[in-house]
Amino acid sequence: MKSRTASPSAAPTVSPEFARQCAERARLAKSIGILCLVALIVLGLAWELSLAPLRPGGSWLALKVLPLLAAAPGFFRGRRYTFQWMSLAVWIYFTEGIVRATSDKGLSSSLAWGETALSVVLFAACAVYARMTETSRRLG
Repeated sequence: MKSRTASPSAAPTVSPEFARQCAERARLAKSIGILCLVALIVLGLAWELSLAPLRPGGSWLALKVLPLLAAAPGFFRGRRYTFQWMSLAVWIYFTEGIVRATSDKGLSSSLAWGETALSVVLFAACAVYARMTETSRRLG
């Protein structure tokens, strides 16, 4: 009786054109991801230190950018693993943005909507980068 599963050595073949398209999309996703990551860092620091802090003079909530700062070297190096874990961690920023956008008033609410939008775009960029670099890994 023959086995219905493919042998592990039978890797799917990918055309060079498809691999080139994946590489181009991965580069674009990486660029968008870096842009959104830097924008979230700047937004988080500006928001909590000067624009609309919880307490006058700044708040400790500015420390929320530390995970973003930890991800920055991996983003600049194009490490797939960093994009993967950031696609999970970014939902913390999305949640904070939604909560503060609906509960805060004035400038803080507008900044929260910006954080929400940036986190959604960052998630999409991370997902596309992780998916497009998977193909290049299979090419060996």
